[in-house]
Amino acid sequence: MRPTLLFLFPALLLAQGRGGDQPSAPAPQPAKASAPIDLTGYWVSLVVDEWRFRVSPQKGDVPYLPLNAAARQIANTWDPDRDLADGKACKAYGAVGVMQRPGRLHVTWDDDNTIRVDADAGMQTRTFHFGDGQGSKGDSSWQGYSVAQWVRPGGRNAQPKGGQLKVVTTNMLPGYVRKNGVPYSANAVLTEYFNRLEGAQGDVYISVTAMLDDPTYLTQPFVRSYQFKRQPDASGWDPTPCLPR
Repeated sequence: MRPTLLFLFPALLLAQGRGGDQPSAPAPQPAKASAPIDLTGYWVSLVVDEWRFRVSPQKGDVPYLPLNAAARQIANTWDPDRDLADGKACKAYGAVGVMQRPGRLHVTWDDDNTIRVDADAGMQTRTFHFGDGQGSKGDSSWQGYSVAQWVRPGGRNAQPKGGQLKVVTTNMLPGYVRKNGVPYSANAVLTEYFNRLEGAQGDVYISVTAMLDDPTYLTQPFVRSYQFKRQPDASGWDPTPCLPR
């Protein structure tokens, strides 16, 4: 019996290896191919609320913002001429502020796992990176480093029938929440949810819900939403430099 068992044991192992292996999981699809919604195209911002804060806020006009004392002091000493002289005219056009600026967006795919968002206001470009290996963040910048993922109803593996885009941005240079010098720091984390909506007349919109966490200047997260309407083409696209006022 013993020789027989010794002879059969390797054979059993080989059989189990051939027939007992679990089927390997399919390779994940690129973000572009698995997109549950289409955000590409030209979009124009709808400034339907907070007009004075998004267009021409006045110095010291900071209601409804959860600012600590240090942030209020900075806002009250805002000097756009100093920002311009220091080469920081784009402080209100970083990842936190650029979505608030009236203007247009052009959303495209840079590659199968990278979304590019160009804004004509301030001539800024945001880049959303999908996947686990997003690479080096590099130096801090106005737009920071953005990690993206699709969020689907029913969980990560649900079929691509509706969903939203989640984007988390870090590694940002200090900038302005609002154009009148309300600050956010290099420690800030911006979390955004992009949804595609359709109106009754067939119009298509993007709604962006943005949450800013900043332990340096905010006493609690600051949450706002912004809307953009889809445009048929590039008509109205008007790249303009960062304007500190």
